[in-house]
Amino acid sequence: MNFAAQFFANFATDGSQPQETRRGFSDSEEYDPFWQSAEQRLGSRPAGGPCAKDARLANGPAGRRSTLICPERLKDFGAEEYLNGDVKVFETSVSEPAEVQLMSPPKASAKKSAESKPAPQAALEHLRFEDISAAAFRLQQSSVQRTPCTYSRLSKQYGMEIYLKKELLHYTGSVRERGVLCLLSSLTQDQQRKGVIVATDCNFSMAVAHHAAEMRIPVFVIMPAHSSPPRLRMYRDYGAMVISYGSAARDSSTHARHLAKENGYLCLEEDESAVYLAGLGTVGLEIYDQVPALDAVIVPTGGSCAVLAGAALAIKHLNPRTAVIGVEPEEFPLLLQSLKTGSPISDLHCNPNKKLYRDLLDHSLGTHTFELAKTLVDKVISVRESDALLAMLRFQEFERSSVDTEGALGVAAILAGQLPELKGKRVAVVVSSANMELDLVLQCVERALVLDDRVFRFTVQLTDWPGDMTKLLDLLTREDVRLLDVCHRRYSAKAELFKAQVECVVEMRDKSQNSQLRRTLSERYPSLRWLER
Repeated sequence: MNFAAQFFANFATDGSQPQETRRGFSDSEEYDPFWQSAEQRLGSRPAGGPCAKDARLANGPAGRRSTLICPERLKDFGAEEYLNGDVKVFETSVSEPAEVQLMSPPKASAKKSAESKPAPQAALEHLRFEDISAAAFRLQQSSVQRTPCTYSRLSKQYGMEIYLKKELLHYTGSVRERGVLCLLSSLTQDQQRKGVIVATDCNFSMAVAHHAAEMRIPVFVIMPAHSSPPRLRMYRDYGAMVISYGSAARDSSTHARHLAKENGYLCLEEDESAVYLAGLGTVGLEIYDQVPALDAVIVPTGGSCAVLAGAALAIKHLNPRTAVIGVEPEEFPLLLQSLKTGSPISDLHCNPNKKLYRDLLDHSLGTHTFELAKTLVDKVISVRESDALLAMLRFQEFERSSVDTEGALGVAAILAGQLPELKGKRVAVVVSSANMELDLVLQCVERALVLDDRVFRFTVQLTDWPGDMTKLLDLLTREDVRLLDVCHRRYSAKAELFKAQVECVVEMRDKSQNSQLRRTLSERYPSLRWLER
């Protein structure tokens, strides 16, 4: 038995000192594992002071009691005998130090080098259809709702029956809630009591914050100091304790692992465990049940590919003839490159837009999910950033909903014309998430209007005569064009002498109105110049 166990054994057998009792917390109080009351920090001092005969000596300031550790934590010190009641007390005696003798350095042995090798890790449990069925039953008994899979108005525009599986309707707006709830439910009672910690600002962390608070599990979120206040407030509203630390995501992750190791928390990251994949695979079960006779299912992918792997296993088990298609951004084709090389790629040398693809870039592709995607997925395609922005605009116009870049990837593959084989067929598209800051949504919509040839900029040169600006505005009014912005530059190096340069930003209905306006302005103003998108 080591020193820590012997110390606690002597403390437990000492009947002269009353044992400290831990303060309980009611449901209305906020639980803080770092909090200690004044009575717990400073013990009651004897009347004679720290040097009295019966005073307890402590390692530190006089009169300060050593911090008590819960009996369950004694396992960390190797004191299993104390927990079982088999306490052995050893008498110690002080003797003179032995004489130091110089010895030759020991020879390195082959046995020691063999023992220094790290122990092999446990084999990863593979996902089975039975695991997905059990996860579906567990979700039915929980707060995770069954999301609808409805017919889309985009079907007539693209010549196919499109059904949208609206996973954005979850409480946190993401499909990750399915896997997170199953993952938290699989934890032991001891680990649930200690708590969990996450260190990334993504859909997975939001799902952990919400469901851990619902299950009364202490949850901590470590975020960089530059995180936006609305995101911090969102995590606090879910019930998590938010800690701002570091200037980058790497600093937050390092601090989260340090806190987890120091306090016994479980540091959660989106992984490829069978429990997590089974929860995500339940979306495939619901699609098969809600839309009969499906020809194809389009699933957005990126990063860990967990949603694609879980849904593909469920769909292929129920109907092997249904095609499963994965879609990922062209700026980050992790799964496509991994399929070409035949093994998962850890680092992909590219420079994608981190604001748009934040949730897809935070995670790497695992071996288990790669093997599932390689075996079960029929086709993997990539879409451009412009196609994803146009898909977000189509959701605003036809579905009256706002989605993020990941949620728009499935529709982006259809409008980009990369799936001509699905014309006239019944297709289900997984809309996986809808978590994006409001300012970023506005920027994406404005950019999408420009890409859709509905917002243009042009410049003309007008004379200094009164009424020339009025004539230009009257022309735009007759053409039924919406003027968004106008800039009148009298002192411009590009303008001719005694003339002013006018720059206008206009919005049009469609391409036919665009052609008509271009023709009318060209006839009236020879100095017309259309600016690039």
